[in-house]
Order: sequence, then C-alpha cells, then structure tokens
Amino acid sequence: MKSLLSPSFRHGVHPHGHKQDTEHVPIARMPFVEVYVLPLSQHTGSPCRPVVKVGEKVRRGQLLAEPGGFVSMSLHSPVTGKVQAIAPRPHPNGRLVESIVLEADPYASQRLDDGPPLDPASLSDEEFVEHVQKAGLVGMGGAAFPTHVKYKVPEGKKIHRLVVNGAECEPYLTTDHRTMVERPADVVRGAEIVGARLGVSETVFGVERNKPDAVQALEGALGGRAGMRVVPLHVKYPQGAEKMLIKAIYGEEIPSGKLPLDVGAIVNNVATMVGIADYFDRGLPMVERVLTVAGPAVGRPANLLVPLGTPVRAVLDHCDALGPDTREVVMGGPMMGSPIASLDVPVLKGTSGLLAFTESDLLQAKEYTCIKCGRCVDACPQFLNPSRLARLSRAERYEDVQKSFVFDCVECGSCSFACPSGIPIVHLIRVAKSALRSKKSP
Repeated sequence: MKSLLSPSFRHGVHPHGHKQDTEHVPIARMPFVEVYVLPLSQHTGSPCRPVVKVGEKVRRGQLLAEPGGFVSMSLHSPVTGKVQAIAPRPHPNGRLVESIVLEADPYASQRLDDGPPLDPASLSDEEFVEHVQKAGLVGMGGAAFPTHVKYKVPEGKKIHRLVVNGAECEPYLTTDHRTMVERPADVVRGAEIVGARLGVSETVFGVERNKPDAVQALEGALGGRAGMRVVPLHVKYPQGAEKMLIKAIYGEEIPSGKLPLDVGAIVNNVATMVGIADYFDRGLPMVERVLTVAGPAVGRPANLLVPLGTPVRAVLDHCDALGPDTREVVMGGPMMGSPIASLDVPVLKGTSGLLAFTESDLLQAKEYTCIKCGRCVDACPQFLNPSRLARLSRAERYEDVQKSFVFDCVECGSCSFACPSGIPIVHLIRVAKSALRSKKSP
C-alpha cells in the first residue's frame, strides 16, 4: 500500500526489472586493454577537435580534443600511452566516425592522480560553465547531452529546483543504483556544487522504491541538510525521463515543446553529480564510466568501471558473455537501447549498459493488424496516440505525423511494450522523426 501511494506520473508501464543479478554486485574495475578508440562524436552536438598528433605520447587524464562549439565536449585520455591513429573507426551507431586511437603503455601504472581542487564559488557563471565543459561531462543516463549547456541559463529564466535523477527505471541496469549506494557523499556533494551555483531553493533526489539501500544511503549522506531531500517514488517506467520525473515529484506538467527549464527546474543524473564532485574537488576529468553488463547470455553479470574507448568485445569477454548462445548485444537498456551490429566498437560516455541475449530471448511475436484496443494510448506518458503516429509513419504522411505532436514523443518504447499485436510502434515513430529532421536539414 505504501508503494501505491508513492509519487508517480500518469500512464507508463511495468516491465520486469531483471535487476536481481547485479543490484547487489559492487562496482569493480575493468582491466586495461591494449587499444582504445575514442570517437570525436560521442555526445549530442558538434564533434570535438583533436589537439594531439599521431605518434604523440599522452598521459591518463590529458586533454585529447577540445570542444568543437558550445554544444560540444572536451575529450581526455583514458590511459597513458601513444596516439596510434586519428582516423574513421566503427561507431555504435553503425557509421564510421573520426576517432582518436590510443595504444596503452603496458608498463604504465595507469594511475590517475588527483589534481588541485577548484573552488566553484570563486568562479563567475561563465567560468563555471566553461569548466564543466572542460571536464568532459555529459548526461550519464544515456542521452549524453553536454552537461554544461543546462547550466547556461538564458537571460530572464530562473532555476528554483535541482532534480537529481536516481530513478534508473530501465530493466537490467543498476549503475546508478550502485553509484548511490557506494558514493552517496559524492552524489550529494556534486548536487551541492550545482545547486549553489544555480541558486536553487531546493534540491530533490528522486529514487524508486525498489532501491531502499540507495534511499537510505542518500538520506544518511544528506545529514539533515536544509533544502535537500530524498523522494522515494513508485516503481514505474519511464520514470527516469525528465518530464515524467518532474511530474512525479512536483505534480507539474511541462507543456508541449517546452523543457524543465521553463518550469524553473534542471534535471541531472546521479552519476553526473559524482562527475561534478570529482572535477571540482579532485581535478579529475571524465575518462571512465560505470556500466552494467547483464542479460541471459552473460555468465558473470557485473557493474564495471570502464575506461572510455574500451572495445565492447573486451568488456563482454571479461564477463563471460561471448559464448555460443549469444545472439544479440544491446547498448543501453532493453527499452531505449540499440542493438549493435559489431562488437568491435567502443564504450562511449553515454554507454550505461551492455546486455547480451540468447536466441530464445529474441523470438519476436508475429505482427498482427491493430485491433484498436487503446493499450498504447494508455501506456504513453506523453498522452499521444502512438497507434495513429505509427499508421501515419507507415503511410509516409510525415507532415501529418508532425501535426500530431510526434516530437513530444520521448521514444521510451512503452507503446511497443504494451501492444498485443506486436506492432513496432516506437520504431515507426523514430523513422518519421528521422525523415522530418532530414527534410529540415539544408
């Protein structure tokens, strides 16, 4: 009964969590490998620009590439070694992307020493944003949107609330869960830094009730701090989406086409807060991230701290996930993640998980005609009509799709999950959105 009365949002679905294999597994370090591939495009926005040359020796944490614009990021070396090449390499999106290839020094300790701390209170607003960009931080929930862009508040806007996202509603994934349990003080410290800079009146940590140890850890780390609280949430998907999280916590709906900024809020992932604390308190840029390796084909499920650029094949091999039964690997979660065509692609800043599935897990239901049951409408947290969007997309009536508010769709996959006819609704919506974006491009 207590869970039913917890804050939440309307609609959504309840997929099986599948978190039992890794939710209590401590974060372990992934062993270093020989070669790392770092795409210059592994975030939303413009690619970064290399500042190193082929043959140059680099140390762990050294700047490799500078931002290619405001909506861009810095890129730092995950290992001590040598620049082997700067050339196109396979990317998880299926394309060849310009990348920096590093050969790790087998004799280096690969230790990353703390740098001098930086007092955020001594910085102007512009300098704070610039430093967050230099740190290479992105949204760690999977979207990989440059964090500093959110902190550049437009003139006339005011941020009153910082929402720290610890919902982690995607099945299988437990990286945020373990981060909150193992590094709660750093989660709170990062939120303190950001909240003070933005001048918020309240900081809220939204955590689903299936993570009671994370709720307890954060409440202990808060230590009664004024203006900060933990809100246990009803377990539902897609609660981790920004608009859903704000609706669940505050009961406020973000209007169509608007952002959390328009209701005086900013949403950051818990791992992003840890990255903020690491940079300002220890001088550490983003060179690695925690990800979950799980799924029916994984022999040893784990939460791993993995250097950026590590080959997916090496991570899966480390977790005994390359057996003869492995048929598909998904980067991210099963609802919003994407299957990858090759295992010879790197771990990126936005890689929250690697899921390996067997043949029996991939049996897809036969697609039938829509029976007008309305389950997709009941599931959609954005109150759209997914069935109509899918039919219009199939008919290539993209202008009508746009008139039906397709860009309000967050592509959470709730509609496809709920559809008894096995219609790939979210895939058809993605096709329509891609076609509309291509049409707008010059």
